[in-house]
Amino acid sequence: MEIAQLPLNALRAFEAAARHESFTRAGLELRVTQAAVSHQVKCLEEILGVPLFRRLPRGLALTEEGEALLPVLTEALHRIADTLDRFEGGRLREVLTLSVVGTFVTGWLLSRLPAFRAAAPFVDLRLMTNNNRVDLAGEGLDYAIRFGDGAWHGTEAIRLFEAPLSPLCAPHVALRLAQPADLGRETLLRSYRTDEWTQWFAAAGLPPLVIRGFVFDSSLAMAEAAAQGAGVALLPVCMFERPLREERLIKPFPIEISLGAYWLTRLKSRSETGAMRAFRDWLLAASDVAAGAVYRVGPTVISPGTS
Repeated sequence: MEIAQLPLNALRAFEAAARHESFTRAGLELRVTQAAVSHQVKCLEEILGVPLFRRLPRGLALTEEGEALLPVLTEALHRIADTLDRFEGGRLREVLTLSVVGTFVTGWLLSRLPAFRAAAPFVDLRLMTNNNRVDLAGEGLDYAIRFGDGAWHGTEAIRLFEAPLSPLCAPHVALRLAQPADLGRETLLRSYRTDEWTQWFAAAGLPPLVIRGFVFDSSLAMAEAAAQGAGVALLPVCMFERPLREERLIKPFPIEISLGAYWLTRLKSRSETGAMRAFRDWLLAASDVAAGAVYRVGPTVISPGTS
């Protein structure tokens, strides 16, 4: 049977009646009379040549044919509605699925999303967070923003900006820290990257100190622990500007080390859509400004292997 032979109103009437198990309640939803719904369903049954309902004294019951048709029709109507909802301002909105390391979301991206919305109103952004462990293909992602050296197999990586690390702690802890060596008496909070503190000590001209502290897979959780006085955390300073302004966190020493950068990544096999290009262009422009601000006002950044 050709789809053109199936009247849309009759299909909508059947779907609503099947959900409500009532022509009357379906009519209320569709804003037509009970008789109109019953007539539409009857027309559909005549076209298909099978009964879709058993008419009972109190309500309706789907026949076997009706049970087969309902889920397919419901999905189709939902897909049509979802597609129509994506039209805005004379253009079809495009979905962009983005996974972002949590620190970058709260420390940089969220405050700038209104600017992206204004620049690309046709993009329907779907935002997911990660702890730097990303499966672009398995999660169906268009892009992922993550931290590292940019070397991920099968991935195209565009460098955004560096995020140098420095110790951050609660104000009352900072009062005990007159010089870097004083960290030897403190609890040092750690990420899963085990060599970060060692490299910071080297940049500070200190031998490796004994590290006693919790290990976190989230910089956000580690920063909150530091703010609550649980220890001193080695964190990307530019991602915690607000708690530093509010003095929930204090940066006791000017020394920073750079161990990587934030990158915009996608699968090399993933063709770019219009939404992806719009986000990439906006992000690169915004990150250029951010990178300039970091290096204009920041302290000296020491990269491993330099002096």
